[in-house]
Amino acid sequence: MSRTSSRRASAAALLAAALVLTACGNDGDDVGAAEGAASDVDLSGVSIAVGSKEFTEQRVLGQIVVQALEAAGADVTDRTNLTGTAVVREALENGEIDVYYEYTGTGWISILGETEPVQGGDEQFEAVKKADVANGITWFAPAEANNTFAIAANEQAVEEFGVSSISDWAEVVNNDPSAGRLCSSAEFINRNDGLPGVEELYGFDLPTDQVVQLEPALVYTQVGAGDDCDFAVVFATDGQILNNNLTVLEDDLAFFPPYNIAATMRTDTYEANAEEYDELFAAISAELTDDQLTSLNAQVDVDGMDPAQVAEDFLSEAGLA
Repeated sequence: MSRTSSRRASAAALLAAALVLTACGNDGDDVGAAEGAASDVDLSGVSIAVGSKEFTEQRVLGQIVVQALEAAGADVTDRTNLTGTAVVREALENGEIDVYYEYTGTGWISILGETEPVQGGDEQFEAVKKADVANGITWFAPAEANNTFAIAANEQAVEEFGVSSISDWAEVVNNDPSAGRLCSSAEFINRNDGLPGVEELYGFDLPTDQVVQLEPALVYTQVGAGDDCDFAVVFATDGQILNNNLTVLEDDLAFFPPYNIAATMRTDTYEANAEEYDELFAAISAELTDDQLTSLNAQVDVDGMDPAQVAEDFLSEAGLA
């Protein structure tokens, strides 16, 4: 989205209004928020290309990066809305883009080819960051937002059973399997890091006739209505969670691997202005909690807003652009 010259001129003043940032719950020198405001970021004269994948969350994140870099004075080429992980990652490696937000679990398993996720958000970030150095890619400024698989319950189930965690759901299933009926897309039902693994860790066995297989787009509406099930497999930051009044259950035994978002940038690009990128992206990532990202996604998927407008409003409200 293009920005007006007046907005560029006022960027520094608006950035100065940013709150003093605190850590995002991660450890390490470059893991967490930068100290102080982002008012000193000046990327004037820098040319940089921004990418993203094609689904809602990625398009919003891509526009946030585009507009934040423009507000800092950079000359930005918008190459967001690329189709799929493989395409956007290849574009990063070959220099067609310089930066995009990726998920730590995706980086570790889908991109780097590891078979077992690393438990713990901080630990997974550090592992993928270290491993990707060899590919000339720098991971930095991780956010709290974690778009991993999750189990959600509708309002009826929360009220009737008082569930707030997956352990609570397991207890419901063990007492009455039909009460714990689950809606899910096909993929999650059979994969080891899906339902079988959840059952093993949490100590329950949901009969196959109590698992309703649906197309992903139907899962949220069906569980929201309570027609086929009161529990469902969801993505933790999907905007449809809000639209259907669902409650994401706490993964209290930490089964699901972390898929925290973090900036990934070509190392040569990063090293040219490392201090500025650290400060700017840490300021952005500090605002990207699960609740915030879910809300941003819902503004697109539920309210019909354009991702660029959602990004602009987010940055303005956060005092970042």
